[in-house]
Amino acid sequence: MYEHSEPYDHGLLDVGDGNHVYWDVSGNPAGKPAVLLHGGPGVTAPGGRRYFDPAAYRVIQFHQRGVGLSTPSVVDPETDLSVNTTEHLLADMEKLREHLGVERWLVFGGSWGVTLGFAYAERFPERVSELVLVAITNSRPAETDWLYRGLGSLFPEAWDRFREGAGDGAVVDVVAAYNRLLNDPDPAVREKAARDWCAWEAAAVDEDPADPDPRWADPDFRMSLARTAAHYFHHDSWLEDGILLREAGKLAGIPGVMVHGRLDLSAPLGTAWAMAKAWPDAELKVIPDAGHHARGAMGEALLEAVDRFR
Repeated sequence: MYEHSEPYDHGLLDVGDGNHVYWDVSGNPAGKPAVLLHGGPGVTAPGGRRYFDPAAYRVIQFHQRGVGLSTPSVVDPETDLSVNTTEHLLADMEKLREHLGVERWLVFGGSWGVTLGFAYAERFPERVSELVLVAITNSRPAETDWLYRGLGSLFPEAWDRFREGAGDGAVVDVVAAYNRLLNDPDPAVREKAARDWCAWEAAAVDEDPADPDPRWADPDFRMSLARTAAHYFHHDSWLEDGILLREAGKLAGIPGVMVHGRLDLSAPLGTAWAMAKAWPDAELKVIPDAGHHARGAMGEALLEAVDRFR
């Protein structure tokens, strides 16, 4: 990966509804614009810019509504999540693009950022020069059901703890139960729900239990991820079921690379395979011994794709 490049510009963009979205720009001011979409939803990814040659790219990062340095924070229980939806994020991206004077940009995203990237590119194909995506998702109800229920068959001990933490409401819908708990007026209830949610995320997503993400120990990180993810997935991400696949033809003319680990348990390969068949200009790179995180050969494939498009 390239050396870390400090931002040369940053700010808070007023996107309406009382929200201000943090953004920063690094690399070459005259370089090719690229925008980075973080995952979660609810998790920023400051290391993403290291995939980009700072001499060739103008790298734009932003923190999605309520996350990271954007305000107000979802960590604050008083923050109104009714104005934090996929439609709001798409509008925020367009406002940021116009604010920074970008005509077209390469869209780079991982996991939830892939879903957001597909939704943006299908809505505004004329604004996207290329797509580079890793850990492919469409955030369909079936994918959410697999991640927060089906995957329990592979991690039964962690699943039992996750389901028990949700209480009786989890009998019908675990995500809905946690969404209620994470918005409970009692801070102790909210904090326990965030811990339980993130314990399941760590079990399901971390490929190496001996080397967990140190951010799991941060209570603000846990609340940001848990409250945002439960809010989005409880509402099916405000996307009609299967819409991103059905409208993948709108991506025609946009070259792209999708990188996916064959051993990705939290986001099985089927979604990436279906999108590759429906998107005329896509190249799918399946990494045989990789999981959900962009490490090793997955990271190398991302670097090669980003370098190719510069």
